[in-house]
Amino acid sequence: MSPAGSSPSDPPADLLAHLPQDAHERLRTDIPSPARTWNYWMGGKDNFEVDRAVGDATAEINPEVVTLARVSRPFLIRVVKYLAVEEKIRNFLDIGAGLPTESNTHEIAQRAAPDARVLYVDNDPMVLAHARALMNRTTPEGVTGYLDADYHDPRRILQHAANVLNFNQPIAVMFMGVLGFCQEYETARQIVADTMAGVPSGSLLALWDCTDTSEAAKRSLQQYEDTGTVPYVLRSVEQLDGFFDGLEKVEPGLVSITQWRPEQTQDGLPDHVNGYGAVARKP
Repeated sequence: MSPAGSSPSDPPADLLAHLPQDAHERLRTDIPSPARTWNYWMGGKDNFEVDRAVGDATAEINPEVVTLARVSRPFLIRVVKYLAVEEKIRNFLDIGAGLPTESNTHEIAQRAAPDARVLYVDNDPMVLAHARALMNRTTPEGVTGYLDADYHDPRRILQHAANVLNFNQPIAVMFMGVLGFCQEYETARQIVADTMAGVPSGSLLALWDCTDTSEAAKRSLQQYEDTGTVPYVLRSVEQLDGFFDGLEKVEPGLVSITQWRPEQTQDGLPDHVNGYGAVARKP
């Protein structure tokens, strides 16, 4: 039994049929994909044998990674609910969206606010396949879009977002567990700063990433990178805090994602994981 308990079968061919030719050419089933491996740890089925192999090997060294993957989705759900209900946000820019699961940003946002507009951004071919097949399911009042792009190009993302989102209103910008794939810290900070500079006053940044607070995570990282997958950088809590420079963090600030506004229905969550996150407002 795998740590995620998922079925040992590859994604269905009809899903991959939604891929355009250029995405088919980018799809590698011989090298693990971070999005697909994360999907495996979450218990999903959108992964290949190579992803399951590296997922199992990494989890053997660092069992905490499966827990982190499983609690990251409830964190996203709580954040999007907060943004839609309490902050009245109606525009969501989800950058590095990853593979869809049971509860995705547009579903959560549009359940609370049927007129919400959501733009997903990712450059993984499997994510693109799902976007074309599934993410067009939206409310009659709302809009759900997808952009095949890399977060290293904030200008292109913002230009496309202007065709989907209402830039006369505040926008929720989301970087959920993805900035560790940017190797240079100052580059990652600039990506966040440039993206937030392009959205209106009152917009909010929702961000989490893995930290170096787990010895097991640090031990497993080299083995993970030796597989040929995209390297991931564990950063300090202080470095993550730097992503929020110039912004006003809402309570409870930058904390382990299990400690960010936990709900009573989520009994059994660990007190601490090495994923830290926050939500902050642009003045």
